[in-house]
Amino acid sequence: MALRAVVVGGGIGGIAAAVALARAGIDVQVHEQAQQLTEVGAGVSLAPNGLRMLARLGVGEQVRRVGARYVSAQLRFSDGRALRHEPYQFAMAGQNAGIHRADLLALLAGQLPPGTVRTGHRCTGFRQDDHGATAVFADGTTATADVVIGADGIHSVLQGFVVAPAEPVFSGVVAYRGLVPRLAEYPDGAIRMWMGEGRHFLVFPVRAGQLLNYVGFVQTATAVRESWSASGDPAALAAYFDGWDPVIGRVIAAISGPGGSGFQWGMYDRMPLPRWSSGRLTLLGDAAHPMLPHLGQGVNQALEDAMALATLLAAGPGAAGVPRALAAYEELRRDRTARVQLGSRRQGAGWDSSGSQLVDRRWIYDYDVWAEAVALTR
Repeated sequence: MALRAVVVGGGIGGIAAAVALARAGIDVQVHEQAQQLTEVGAGVSLAPNGLRMLARLGVGEQVRRVGARYVSAQLRFSDGRALRHEPYQFAMAGQNAGIHRADLLALLAGQLPPGTVRTGHRCTGFRQDDHGATAVFADGTTATADVVIGADGIHSVLQGFVVAPAEPVFSGVVAYRGLVPRLAEYPDGAIRMWMGEGRHFLVFPVRAGQLLNYVGFVQTATAVRESWSASGDPAALAAYFDGWDPVIGRVIAAISGPGGSGFQWGMYDRMPLPRWSSGRLTLLGDAAHPMLPHLGQGVNQALEDAMALATLLAAGPGAAGVPRALAAYEELRRDRTARVQLGSRRQGAGWDSSGSQLVDRRWIYDYDVWAEAVALTR
C-alpha cells in the first residue's frame, strides 16, 4: 500500500513538497486555509540550489520560460558607484533567476493530479498514535495519513505540536516591495542592490523580464506587522531613498503608475528550532526555519526541504518507518537551515553598512540536497 501524506499549507513550500511526494509514489493531499490557491506578494529570487530542485520537480524548462535569468549582478553604493565583489558574494549571473511568486506556485501546482489540493481548510489541531497522524480543521473535518507535514508558514499551528510555542522575532527592518513594469532606464536581465547606512534597495526582473521586482529595506524602531498584503506608501519610500542613485527614484515613481504595486512588509524570523519532528509530524519551510531574505534563500531552502523529505520517506520501509525517516530528514536539514537563518541576519547588517560584510555563498549554491538525501538511504 502506498504511503499516505497530508501537507498542511498550500504555499510554495507545501506545494513543492506535494509534487516531490507524488513523484516519489506517495499518496498526498494538500490542505490550504485560503479559499483558493494563490500567492500574494511579488517576486522571488531563485538560486542554483533551488533551480536544481525545480528541475527535479519537472518544472525547470517552464521556470526558464516564465522567469528571468540574470545576465548581470551588481552591488552598488547609494550614489550608484559599483562595489567590487566576487560573483559568489551575491547572485550569480547566468545561474540565478527571478520569478513571480504566483507564477512559480502555478507551475508547481500544475504538476499535481486533480483533487490533490483542498482549499478552505484551516488547521486547528493535531493528534497521532502508533498507526497514523491526523490534522484537524476548523470546519470539523479531519485528514488522517501515515505522515503529516506542517508547511503552514511562520505562524504555523502545527509547530506548536513539535516545540513550545514562541512568537516570531521582529528584525527591526520594514520592507517596501512590489512590482513595476519594465523601465527603459533599467538594463535588461540585471539584478542590482544599492547599499547605504541603515537601508538598502534591491531590484530584479521577473515574468520574462516584463516586470521589475523591487524591495526597499529600511531600519525602524517601531515594530510593523508581518504581512504580505499591507499597502505601502510610495511617498514614504521615496523619502527614505532621496538623494540616492536616480535609477531608484525612477523605480519608485513607477509604483504609482499603470501596472505598479506597493506593499509594506515587517520582516520577522525565529532562532533555529531545537527540533522539527514529533513522531509522524514534521515541519517544512517557514514553519521550520523562517528566515530574513538577505541571502535570498527562503524559497530555495523550502525547495530543498521538499526534495529531502520526499526522498527519505520514499526510501523507507513504509508506514512503520515514517518516524525514522522524519528523524533523518531533520538531521539532514536542521543545521544547514540554521546556518542560513543566522547568515541572513548577518548579511542584512552588512547590506545596511554599505556592504561592509559580504557572505561567500558557494556553500549554499553548490549544495545538492537530493544527492545528500540519497546517500543517507544507501
